Amino acid sequence: MNAKPSAGTAPAQVPYYNRELSWMDFNTRVLEEAMEKENPVMERVRFLAITASNLDEFFMVRVAGVMEKLRSKYPGGDDPSGMSAPELYRILSERIHVFAEKQETCLHRSILPSLEREGIRFVSPEQMTPEQLSFLSEYFHKVLFPVLTPLAVDTSRPFPFLANRSLNIAVRLEGNDGEDCFAVVQVPAILTRFLELPCGEGRCFTLLENVILHGLGELFEEKTIRSACPFRITRDSDLEIDEDTEDLLIEIQRSIKKRKRGIPVRLEIDRKCDPAVRAFLLEMLGVSKESIYDLSGPLALSFLSKFADLPGCDALCFRPIVPAYPPADFWGCSDVFEAIRQKDRMVHHPYESFEAVVDFIRAAAEDRDVLAIKQTLYRVSGHSPIVTALMRAAENGKQVTVLVELKARFDEENNILWAKKLEEAGCHVVYGLTGLKTHCKIALVVRREEEGIRRYLHMSTGNYNEATAKIYTDIGMFTCREPLGADASNLFNVLTGYSRPPEYNDFVVAPHGMRSFFESMIRRETQNARQGLPSGITVKINSLVDPDLIALLYEASGAGVPVRLIVRGICCLIPGLPGVSENIQVVSIVGQLLEHSRIFFFENAGNPKVYLGSADWMPRNLDRRVELVFPVEDPDLRQRMFDTLDLMLRDNSNLRRMLPGKEYVRADRRGKPLCNSQTEFSRLAREAVERLAAQESTKPLDRPPE
Repeated sequence: MNAKPSAGTAPAQVPYYNRELSWMDFNTRVLEEAMEKENPVMERVRFLAITASNLDEFFMVRVAGVMEKLRSKYPGGDDPSGMSAPELYRILSERIHVFAEKQETCLHRSILPSLEREGIRFVSPEQMTPEQLSFLSEYFHKVLFPVLTPLAVDTSRPFPFLANRSLNIAVRLEGNDGEDCFAVVQVPAILTRFLELPCGEGRCFTLLENVILHGLGELFEEKTIRSACPFRITRDSDLEIDEDTEDLLIEIQRSIKKRKRGIPVRLEIDRKCDPAVRAFLLEMLGVSKESIYDLSGPLALSFLSKFADLPGCDALCFRPIVPAYPPADFWGCSDVFEAIRQKDRMVHHPYESFEAVVDFIRAAAEDRDVLAIKQTLYRVSGHSPIVTALMRAAENGKQVTVLVELKARFDEENNILWAKKLEEAGCHVVYGLTGLKTHCKIALVVRREEEGIRRYLHMSTGNYNEATAKIYTDIGMFTCREPLGADASNLFNVLTGYSRPPEYNDFVVAPHGMRSFFESMIRRETQNARQGLPSGITVKINSLVDPDLIALLYEASGAGVPVRLIVRGICCLIPGLPGVSENIQVVSIVGQLLEHSRIFFFENAGNPKVYLGSADWMPRNLDRRVELVFPVEDPDLRQRMFDTLDLMLRDNSNLRRMLPGKEYVRADRRGKPLCNSQTEFSRLAREAVERLAAQESTKPLDRPPE
C-alpha cells in the first residue's frame, strides 16, 4: 500500500492562510480561555498550561522544520501560502514573542491575583515567614540535596548535555583567583515542581527552583556565587526513521535516543539574567538571537496542568462531565453482541462512557464463540484496559492480531512497551506499513454463531484510550453489517499481509481512495447546486490544510453551495471573501473538552450522506496515512449526527467565528439564550439514560413479586 504524492502547493490564485500562523491563532484561542474571567480559576490555570505544552510541541516539530529549511540551500517557495522560510520564520518569531508576553500577563495580572482571592498564593523565599523558611531548609536537606548534581564547566569538564525541555539553573561563580567560572544545576523533573508550605491562612506554595536557588550556596561551598539564572532549552524532536531497516522497533528506539539530542530551537531565560551568564549560555548552546525568549518567569508553564488538579479545589474547577453508563444506546442490553445484532449502536464520548468500548473487547475476550479479534492501536494509556483485554483474549486461545503504530509522535516509547507485552501474551503484533502511519481506529471481532460466522465492528473517530476519552470528544459506532464486516477483513489483510487495496463496499480508506472520494463528494454538491438541486456541506474536523480540497470548497461556494466548517485548530481556508468564499463559514469550538470527532455531511440532492472517521483534511492524512472513514447508515443514528452538528453550530459559549481578515471573534450572544454545546451534550446523555430508567421502572411485572 504505497501513498500517492502529496498535494504540494495550492492551485494558482487560491487564497491560502499559512498553517503555522493559523496554528498560532488556535493557541491564542486557548489562551483567551485562560484569560476568560467567567471560567473557574483552576480551569484558567489548566488552559494556560495547555498553551505552554502546545507551544513546546510546536517548537519541537513545526518551528524546527522551518529552521531546517533556513539551513538548507533552498529555503523558499514550497509553502502553499507562498511564504518563504526566512519570511515565515521572521513573522513566527515576532508572533511567538508577543504570545509569550501575553502568557506572562495572563499569569501575573489575571490568574495569580484570582488565586490569591481564593486563598492560594505562590511565595518566594524573600516573602516567607521564619516557619516557612525552616520548612524550606528541611526539604532542601532531606529531599532535594541528595538528588541534585552541580555540574561545573571548565577545561576538564565540558558543558553538559541538557535534555530537551529540562529546566536548569546557570550559576556564575567567583574563585579564589577572582576569575569567573560557571556551573549548571538541573531542576529534577522527578520531583513535583511546586511545594506546599505551612501557611497560617489559606494555602501557600513555592516553586522547586526557588528552593534550589535558596540553598545554592551549599552546592558550591568553595566558590562565591555571583548570580544564578533559570533557563530552559527546547530541541528539534521530529524523528527521522529509516523504514527500510530490518527491525523497525529497534530503529525507532534508536531514533528516540537521537531525538533527545536534537538541535536547540528555543532558549527560554529569566529576564533578570546576569549578562555574563547570558553570554555564557549563548556561547555554549549556539542559539540565534531570534530563538531567545526573555521571560519574567516562571519558565515551563506546562507544570500548571498538575497544579490545576490540586486536591481540595473542586469548587474552583468546571463541574465535571460525568459519562452516562451504560449509554442510552446500550440500555437494557445485557449481551453486547445481541445489542449490535439488533441495530447499529453509537456512543458519543465523553458524554457517554468509553466503558462501552472496553466492555465490547472484554466480552469478546471471554466469549467462547469468539474466534478472533483484530484491532489497531495508535495511542493508548499507561494502564490500558483495552490492551489487558486483548492479552486476556490471547490467553483464552483467541486469534488476536494487533497493529500497534510505533510511529505515533511522542507516544513511541509507550507503544513499544505495549507491543512487547502483547507479543509476550501470545498476540500477533504488526508494526504498520512502510512509509505510512496507521491512524485508523477499528476493532474487528469474528464470532461463530448458528447462522455461521459473523463479524462485529467498532469504528471510531478517536483512539482506544480510556484516559483521553474523558476529555476528548469522539464518536464510535458498533455494527455487524456484512458489507462493513467484509471491508474490515479486507482492510486488516492489507495491514497485516501483502494484499492489494481492494474495492471496498462502504469503507473509504487512505491513502488509496479517500482523497478522490472527498473530491468527488464536493464536486457532486457543486454540480447539484448548479442544477438547482438541494446542496450543502457540513464538516467537523480538527484541521483543514489540504490545498486541493480548499480549492474545491471555494468552487463549491462560487456555485452557491452552503459550506459550514467546524474546524477546531488549523484552518488554511479563508471564509467570507467576496467572489471566492462568500458561502463558507468557519467556526472553532474551544471549551472544557478537546473537540476531536470528525463528521462529514453532504446534502446529496436531498438524500443526505453522513460519514465519520479518523482523518482530518490534511495532505498527511489523505496521502501518507492509513485512515478510515465509514458511513452512518442507520436512519436514527444519521438523524443524531444531523442534530449533533446543528447543536455545535448553535453554540454561543465556546464557539468563535473566523472572519475574512483571518481573525476569530466570539459568537454573538445578543438576544439569544446561552448555548454551551458541550454541557448540553452531557445533559442530553444523562437525561436519555434517566428517561429509559424511568420507563423500565414503570413496566408491569410478568408475575407478582415474591
